[in-house]
Amino acid sequence: MIADNLQSIRRNITAVAHRCGRNPEGIRLLAVSKTFPVTDMKEARAAGQFLFGENYIQEAEKKYNELDDQVQLHFIGHLQSNKAHIAARIFRMIETVDRIKLAVALNRYLIQSGRTMDILIQVNIGRDEKKSGIASADSEDLLKNILSLSNLRPLGLMTIPPFSEDPEKSRPYFRELRQLAENLQSKNLFFDNKCVELSMGMSHDYPIAIEEGATLIRVGTAIFGDRS
Repeated sequence: MIADNLQSIRRNITAVAHRCGRNPEGIRLLAVSKTFPVTDMKEARAAGQFLFGENYIQEAEKKYNELDDQVQLHFIGHLQSNKAHIAARIFRMIETVDRIKLAVALNRYLIQSGRTMDILIQVNIGRDEKKSGIASADSEDLLKNILSLSNLRPLGLMTIPPFSEDPEKSRPYFRELRQLAENLQSKNLFFDNKCVELSMGMSHDYPIAIEEGATLIRVGTAIFGDRS
């Protein structure tokens, strides 16, 4: 089932990309594996999926120790600074950096281990009090401060818009994130200003996100099924 679901989503990504004039190779699929067993991740891995998203540090650390080196983990939950030492060791990317305290902690542990890490800035684009993320207006100052941290590579932005059953209602938020990224890009505030990452879109609205410029889409239930 997982292999079939992945194949279907990849076909859909390609179709949507072609429809809106984008190269599908510029869109990566992040399989959101939080709360699903590592056996499901291995099944997805056998079907050619190497990129996985996790929300909880302890769960991710356990899975990390059971997976091969080709699997790449992204952290997509709220990260406490006191867990930064674990995150700096096991993740390929942290998509939810939203404050300088966390960035400084990550950088310190990365220096100690001789690693660099790709990060995204989480922006609370919907100004939702229940969600993490920095305000759009504060993202420029955060990026300026992060650029002085030697072992962090800020590659782009991430957001989780307010949920709606209607995927079209996500479009204004995705568009706003893209426009914010373009503004920050024009000021050379990313590690690579020629290729800026936008992590947005989930199982129900990822086609809209692709149309609005997503380079990373985070899909869980459409791959693994409903969470118990």
